[in-house]
Amino acid sequence: MPLEAGLLEILACPACHSPLEEQDTELVCTGQDCGLAYPVRDDIPVLLVDEARRPE
Repeated sequence: MPLEAGLLEILACPACHSPLEEQDTELVCTGQDCGLAYPVRDDIPVLLVDEARRPE
């Protein structure tokens, strides 16, 4: 699920505004206190806090 080049550079976590990193079928927040994982459906990141998976 590689995202378009440069897209990851401009995306940020809607909850804490930290950068996101691509992992499997999710975009994971790199913020130490956040760590939300946002799903990517049909190659479209779903950056809604209500849709995010909480860190374990």
